[in-house]
Amino acid sequence: MRTEQAGSTPVASRPAVAAVDLVKVYGSGDTAVRALDGVTVGFARAEFTAIMGPSGSGKSTLMHCLAALDTATSGRALLGGTDLTRLGDRVLTKVRRERIGFVFQSFNLLPQLTAAQNITLPLDLSGRRPDRELFGHLVGVLGIGDRLKHRPSELSGGQQQRVALARALVCRPEVVFADEPTGNLDSRSGAEVLALLRQSVRDLGQTVVMVTHDPNAAGYADRVVLLADGRIAGDLDQPGPDRVAAALQQLAAAR
Repeated sequence: MRTEQAGSTPVASRPAVAAVDLVKVYGSGDTAVRALDGVTVGFARAEFTAIMGPSGSGKSTLMHCLAALDTATSGRALLGGTDLTRLGDRVLTKVRRERIGFVFQSFNLLPQLTAAQNITLPLDLSGRRPDRELFGHLVGVLGIGDRLKHRPSELSGGQQQRVALARALVCRPEVVFADEPTGNLDSRSGAEVLALLRQSVRDLGQTVVMVTHDPNAAGYADRVVLLADGRIAGDLDQPGPDRVAAALQQLAAAR
């Protein structure tokens, strides 16, 4: 289900995903925590964006609200022309399954399923058949063709994350959200996963939004959005690790 707004911005120029005056408050009264404080930001199609900031800055909360994994207190979370904040739970489940891909630090693979079954799981749940050409392309690019019959316990961490990435991409989602995707990987496996995310943007036109604390990981992105205290605190185009690290140091010094 795609709920488009009449008279809205043409699809080609519309951000793939956006926040408009997004507020998220946890708790109430004296113990209330304002995790997001009126965030407005858009993420372009076919672009790799990293969200960064100090611990507690709201970066994971922003991603969870944009990915319909958490509910905003006020404001809007937009997926293309669909206002996620206006949808009920049943429709949100369908949107997450069909229009959003997820790659998380903990892989989130089902241990009883093979790698191939884990990859096609979102399609199976929505009653859709896999695009065999895309499936074969992803498996080949990710180098897991000889591991498809193996279960997660028989795969290395890097292989599990590759399976998780294939699962995120096989549905042709409008956006892939990656939450610390290299956090449980060694440096070599992490670099390979980041390069594959970069390649999905370049070769497949995929939109990727990644939360990370690592300047080296952010260096793979086209853009870095900086958060501090639940607000946008900076925006870097074509970032490099040194530039990102310097920006983070400035944020820390200003707190």
